[in-house]
Amino acid sequence: MRKGPSSAVRVHTTNGVVEGFLDDDVCRFRAIPYAEPPLGALRLRSPEPAQPWAGVLACDSWKSASPQKRVYVPLSLTNFQEVGEDCLTLNVTVPAANSSDPLAVMFYIHGGAYVLGSSALALYDGADLARRGCVFVSVNYRVGAYGAMDLSSLSDARHTIDSNLYLRDLVLALQWVRENIAAFGGDPGSVTIFGESAGAHCVQMLLTVPAAAGLFHRAICQSTASGMIHTRDEAAANARRLVEYLGADARSPAEAVVNARPRALVSATHRLLTAKTRESAFSLGVGPSIDGDVVPDDPIAMMEHGEAHRVPLIIGYNAEEIRLFNRLLTRVMSLSRFDTRAVARALVQLRPEHAQRVIDCYQGYPARDALVRLMGDAMFGSEAWRVAQAHSRHSSVYFYRYDYAPRPLRRFGLGAAHATELFAVFGLFKRWPALAGKKDRRHALALTEDIQSRWLAFSRTGVPGTGWPAYGEPERAVMVFDQERRIELDPHCAQRELWRDIGRVA
Repeated sequence: MRKGPSSAVRVHTTNGVVEGFLDDDVCRFRAIPYAEPPLGALRLRSPEPAQPWAGVLACDSWKSASPQKRVYVPLSLTNFQEVGEDCLTLNVTVPAANSSDPLAVMFYIHGGAYVLGSSALALYDGADLARRGCVFVSVNYRVGAYGAMDLSSLSDARHTIDSNLYLRDLVLALQWVRENIAAFGGDPGSVTIFGESAGAHCVQMLLTVPAAAGLFHRAICQSTASGMIHTRDEAAANARRLVEYLGADARSPAEAVVNARPRALVSATHRLLTAKTRESAFSLGVGPSIDGDVVPDDPIAMMEHGEAHRVPLIIGYNAEEIRLFNRLLTRVMSLSRFDTRAVARALVQLRPEHAQRVIDCYQGYPARDALVRLMGDAMFGSEAWRVAQAHSRHSSVYFYRYDYAPRPLRRFGLGAAHATELFAVFGLFKRWPALAGKKDRRHALALTEDIQSRWLAFSRTGVPGTGWPAYGEPERAVMVFDQERRIELDPHCAQRELWRDIGRVA
């Protein structure tokens, strides 16, 4: 890197010069294109690498997030990010001080149920991690019908639509990292992919995507979700319903989606989501499909058979995942998926042979606290247990449960809810002191120090520091992140075995 005018910082990439800016003790580069805009003939097609540009490309501001409702991508309380199809960009944050050795790379994938989100959210600011000695990369990918639904079954003689576009986007972004990150001071041979929620599910999928082989070396899944993977037949049925919600001519469905206005396609996607969650509490209708190409087979089966990429993995979930959906997201997303009572009834009705085991495992059922635990396990814990069990057969796995909930979060009804571990991972307890409050600030900062240290150690060595045994039979060690850290051995054996026997919820 070299300094440009005033606070500008310039880096030569394979496509041309990018100009970022100094921000205190980090250098930031925003919205670097890693792919050609997926417009026109490239709409709903595999991404193409970005073409070279002349001169210096200013990378000092956010560009567009993938098409979605703008309310989902706030940059501040009053300002929202632009949305549009020209969204395939990534961001790089590095320490301002040059390092004598290449730095480990942490590649973050945002969440959002595969229908919303952006790397520009303040929640995902990786500056705190970069200051501690890594190159932080965050990425945009196509969500909703633009990339996270398999519409390839609609293809016809005049319109070809490719499958699993968002995974193809992420693979191309990782290829960009391999080719360019050394110019930013990063080590292309030490890349850790990590993500939360749908971002964690992206990580889970990338573990089994053949084209991703060698592009990353460690992985972290924070609250990956169950019920997101579709067969080709399921994906085709969802695609047909999307066309119906577009109000398009069923005789030319490919033309309908290829030429649909962004607002219409986003609206149709949300109509599909609402309808799907009324029918099945555990399926949104979006997510990857087993296409035999990008996703060759069921990822859990591939892990069990040793066909996944054999890299170390951290995986875990939060103690009260579902409280976020009850408290906040139902005000934004009108999805019956987040009505825990209705979901729990549907679960038991769907699997009556397991009803008594559910009651035994979740003491107090159907009281709200028991439902919170049940639904958290159904949607998140169960998938984490399955992935950990399968991947640990051939690779090192480290399992955690995040229990920490400072007083302000408990008063707000969140507790250790979905995504609250991000406050520690990204240092938000330091930047936003009100999250912890005065009485819990010391514990929150100590937890932040511990989690960041472990994530960074893992990114460098594949081992998350000391005192955290690998997950495996028979102990199944779990690191519990709370005011005090502790190791518990198979703490939810009965619940884990229940969900193993029920199988994936979908």
